[in-house]
Formats: sequence, C-alpha cells, structure tokens
Amino acid sequence: MDKVYKHKDVEEKIYKSWEEKGFFRPEVNPKGKPFSIILPPPNANAPLHFGHAMYVIEDILIRYHRMKGDKTLWLPGADHAGFETQFVFEKKLQGEGKSRFDFDRETLYKMIWDFVSENRPVMEGQLRRLGFSLDWGRKKFTLDPDIVKIVYRTFKKLYDDGLVYRAERLVNYCTYDGTSFSDLEVLYEERKDPLYYIKYGPLVLATTRPETKFGDTAVAVHPDDKRYQKYIDKEIEIETVLGKAKIKVIADDFVDMEFGTGVVKITPAHDFDDNEVASRHNLPLKQVIGFDGKMNEKAGKFEGLYVKQARKAVVEEMQNKGLLEKVDENYTHRIGLCYKCKNPIEPLPLEQWFVKTGELAKPAISAVKKGLPAGRQGKIKIYPKNFEKIYFDFLENIRDWNISRQIVWGIRVPAYKCRNPKSEIRNPKSKNEWFISEIKPEKCEVCGECDFEQDPDTFDTWFSSGQWPFATLQTNKEGDFKTFYPTSVMETGYDILRWWVARMVMLGIYETGKIPFVNILLHGLVNDPLGKKMSKSKGNAVNPLELVDQYGADAVRFALVYGTATGNDQSLSYPKLQSMRNFTNKLWNIGRFLQLQLDSGLFKDIKPAEGKREPEKYKEMVESVDNLSKKVSESLDQYRFHDAANELYEFIWHVFADKYIEELKEPLKDGEIEALAAFIYVWETSLKLLHPFMPFITEELWRKIPEAEGDLIVSKWPSFAKASEGKPL
Repeated sequence: MDKVYKHKDVEEKIYKSWEEKGFFRPEVNPKGKPFSIILPPPNANAPLHFGHAMYVIEDILIRYHRMKGDKTLWLPGADHAGFETQFVFEKKLQGEGKSRFDFDRETLYKMIWDFVSENRPVMEGQLRRLGFSLDWGRKKFTLDPDIVKIVYRTFKKLYDDGLVYRAERLVNYCTYDGTSFSDLEVLYEERKDPLYYIKYGPLVLATTRPETKFGDTAVAVHPDDKRYQKYIDKEIEIETVLGKAKIKVIADDFVDMEFGTGVVKITPAHDFDDNEVASRHNLPLKQVIGFDGKMNEKAGKFEGLYVKQARKAVVEEMQNKGLLEKVDENYTHRIGLCYKCKNPIEPLPLEQWFVKTGELAKPAISAVKKGLPAGRQGKIKIYPKNFEKIYFDFLENIRDWNISRQIVWGIRVPAYKCRNPKSEIRNPKSKNEWFISEIKPEKCEVCGECDFEQDPDTFDTWFSSGQWPFATLQTNKEGDFKTFYPTSVMETGYDILRWWVARMVMLGIYETGKIPFVNILLHGLVNDPLGKKMSKSKGNAVNPLELVDQYGADAVRFALVYGTATGNDQSLSYPKLQSMRNFTNKLWNIGRFLQLQLDSGLFKDIKPAEGKREPEKYKEMVESVDNLSKKVSESLDQYRFHDAANELYEFIWHVFADKYIEELKEPLKDGEIEALAAFIYVWETSLKLLHPFMPFITEELWRKIPEAEGDLIVSKWPSFAKASEGKPL
C-alpha cells in the first residue's frame, strides 16, 4: 500500500466497479424488505451546487439499508424546472445579445431542450463523483412522455372532480419575466418609500402608488370612523390629473383608521386587499397597468410609461395642480418581489387555471396528525418534529393554487378552447368554452368541429414535480409501484417543505389513496464560511467537485454530517474538511499497519479466520466494537447522523487507533494469531459501520483484508446490531 491515500486513484475505479456489478439495484437483495427513496430531482439547467452534496444523507440511509439486507431502491431523476430553466437560458441569450422574443415557441423550446440535454450528463457525473449509489437504470426526467401522460391524467381527474377551474383573478405577475407565480414564489421585503397624501375632493388619502389612481373604483373608510360618516355611500367629486371625476365612498372593516388619514383608495385590479374589498362591494375592476409593465390607454397621457416613470410623472402633475397635500419620505412597508429577478411583483387580473386546494389539504393534514381514515393507507412522521408547525400553518391557511405559467419551457397545459363563435354548444357535459383532453384531440369537444386552440401556458413546475413519487414508480420497472410505494423517506431541505413536500402529500393522497412517503426528513442549508446563503450572483457559491478534488469525496461527505444535527443550518468549514481529510489518512494508516503485519511473515501459514477471539484477553475490544455497532445502528434508525458520525470518529481514532492497536503491537510481533483475529474483527466491523458515510476508502481498505468476502457495499451489517428495532423514535 502507498504511504498516503490517493483518493483520485480510487474513487472513479470503485464507483465504476459497483455500477457494472449492479450493486445499486434493489434486485441485489430480492427477498429483502422494501426500502425506497426518490431522489429530489435536481434542476437540469446547471451543474450541481454545494447544497446538492446533502444528498449524502439519503446515500447513508440507502447504503445502511442495503447492508441490512433490505430490497433497497434509490431512484434518480432530473427536473425540467420550467421557469427556473427558462430564466437561466434567457440570461445565456442576453449574453449573446438575443432574447426570447427573437424566436418562435417551437424553436425556443428546442433550444432549451438541447441546452438541458447537454447539462444532464454533467449533473449525473457529479452525483457519481460524490459516491451516490443511485439505480441509474431507473432514472427519470419530468419531461419523459410517460411522466407527462401521468401529469395530464391528474389534471383531467382534478378537473372532472371540480378541483381545477379557470377564472380571471388577480395573480402575482412579474412584468420582467412575463409570467405569473403562486403565492409561495413571492418574496417580501421591507422598504422605505414615499407616502403621498393626495386630495380626493373633500377627502385626503395616503398611498404609495399614485400611478394606479386611474384604476380606482372607490375610496374607503372604516364604518366606525366618525370623521367620515357623512360621506359613506355617497359620491364625491374629485379633481384628477386627467380632469374631474366622481367616485363612491364605501365603508369596510378592512380600513385601518390609524393609517394615513383613515381614507384609502380602492384599486381592485392592482391590489389583493382592494380586490377582496371590491368583491364584497360589487366594485368593477379597471386595469391600468399592462402585462408589459407599462401604463395602458386608461392612464391617458401617461400611457406607455413604465410604472416608476408614471409614478414620478403623476406626482409632478399633482404638485402642479395642487392635488398633493404632503409627502412622508420615509414610510416603511412591505413589497412583493419576484423570487428570481427581484423586480416588484404586479398584482394583475389574468385568466388562469387554479387548483382548489382546501379539500386536498384536509387529508394531507390528517396524514401527519393522526393518519388517513379507514379505507386509505398511511401516517406520515416529520423529522425533526419542530417542522410540523410550518407544514400545518401552510396547509391550514392554504389558498387556491395558480398552476398556469406564461412560459415556453415545460409541460403545456392540455386545455383547449373552442374558437367557433357561431356554433352552439353541443356537448351538454361541457361547462364552458374550454375542454380538457389527455391526448391531442382531433375535434372540438365543445362544438364538435375542428376550430379550437390549445392553451399556450405551461404547468407550474411544482404541479408536475408534486406527482414525482408515484409518477416515477408507475412508469418504471414492472412491479415497482406495488413494491416501493409509499416510499420510505422523503429527504430534502426544509426550505421547500411548503413549496414541494406538502404538495406531494396532497397530490399523492388524491391520486393514489395512499401517502407518498412514510417519513419526511428535513436537512438544513449549507451556507458559505461567513454564514451567508450561497448564490452564484453573489459570487460565493462553491462547486462541490472542487472540494472533492481537493479533499476527496469521503472527507466532503463526512464533513457534511459530522457535528451538525439534522435540520440545522451549517456553514462550509474548510478546517472541518481538512480534519476529515486527516481522518481518511488515519484510516489508511490503520490499513497499512494491518498490511505490514500480514507481510511480516509471522502469519504466513495461518489464516486469520482460524484465530480464536479469547473472551478474557480481548473481551473489551470485542464488546466495545459490538457496542459501537448498536449505537451507530440506533442513531441511523433515529436519523441522528451526527451522533453516528461522532461515535465512529471517536472510536476509530481515539479508541481503536490510539489504544487498541498500541495494545496489540507486542502480541502481533510475537505472531499471536488471536491478536490478529481480534484486530481484523474490530477493523472489519469498523469499516462496515463507516461504509455508508465514507464508501470509497472503506471499500478500498476492505478489499485488502485477507479473506474479506465479496464487496463491502453488499456485505451484511454486523449481525448483533439487529437488536435495534429499526424504528425512529
């Protein structure tokens, strides 16, 4: 053996060997108890970032259960990541002096497809480099035709059950990216902006958005505000920058009497709260901002100006006409931003497809609180338990979900609109001019003719990925769904518990009648060394393969779980990475020490397996490693990966290496076979226990042990560890 462990000479060779021998397939243990994890599919638009290295938690569980003899499946895949990918691709186009508007739909889609196709192999190579034992023969992509077919099936079922509807409603719209978003995709930020006090006839009101005044359809006061009782339900005449007008004064509890003057303008087409007020008072919607972010014709001479330009121009005009009473320059308020480009979100009225989430949320809540009712299957546990509150808060206050996106890249909505205005509706089952079809129809289901068009929108990515557990298993090897569904664990970052995990529970129960997974396991975020969130735009993102090249995959993997409790954030620590690199060297040196004993000639004619573990002489060693096995097994069963890693590190370095090996040196020099057998027993057991965490170096060292049976990856977990019930606390 070389004096120093050279991870670059080992890792690729060993991974290739595992893959060629089929060790990642569940068929390795055909009679074992099923255990399955569906890999949260990384976005196919870019190489992995360091956060993806946290997949190590899933690999630890997979390797542990494989060694326990379970029929273990870890299914890989990739997400087309609709808006995210189109956003990335558009930045690429901008660098080339182009934009999405330079191409028709089919051309742009094909260009993005080619872009993604180039990246997916790179991403898969990164997963291999990190040692993740995924069953590559079962990999899926969210745009695979069979996956799309299932997404269409679910949409049609929701529509037929009255849980999907189309309506013109106020949506979160980014005029820069040209698409709407769900509530979860809006970031809220506190800002200081001017608060303008505007004269509205006999009243004065305060607003941060004077440019939307052209869309006002009422002014409102609180019904108990004594200052304005005489104006309620009356029309007042106001002077505007476009001339005189009349507007109604309404009373609504929504108004905060302490804000400004206690009078607010109601602009239903451009504010969510105002929209709700309008629905209670039957007020019309008057849209004055277009989807291009510019003022429309209703803004008169301000038409064509962007919102910020219009605000400045309107304020100047009001000042000139004496309509601006005062300005509070430092008013603090929250504004909604596009989570990707950080431009302000515009609430705009738009016809979209919505999912009625209230009924879907009820069984998803029940599945965690008490389990599904009789006739349905399953109860879900969330680890760490403190994240249950976030899960329940989201589902108990959930709003209908806008699943339409105005982008090219993704799964196009299978909805079709009749374009034949002269034909009477011939299908009595049709609710309106729209119909849903899982396959492209040959004729219109509304009028019976051929004049129809498909909705140009695509599905929100979370709608398709929300079906990922059952969709992947239903479209893979025959029998996979029956064998592995519900899956055993859904392990992912806590930051997408609401975005993705809760939606998978809702859609999984709805579509299959079963929970999609038994346990939800949430890990924390990996921040930069200063504790700040990693971001390519900030320039503090770290490529995981750079660290793998420097420290080795095993050191990187171990550093991610050592010293950090499950669910907690951590900062990337180069000292910890170096410590784990030192740990790999310590393991290598232990292996070299064993090799030196075997090469000494003292044990030339004796097989270690023939040695006898003397209960008195080496009882402490045997019992201590047996106790270690139980502790590690219990920690893994309870998802306490940091505890298991700490137990292994402390035992191997400070007990085995520092104490036991020192005690064995003299007996080994004397050629004592019992000492060699005890050494090998402790060493083999340690390698088995460490393998899920550090698979490459343990496999390499295992293969150098005389008479070690087969490959470590499929060796059996220490038998005495079966005393652990295997049930998380």
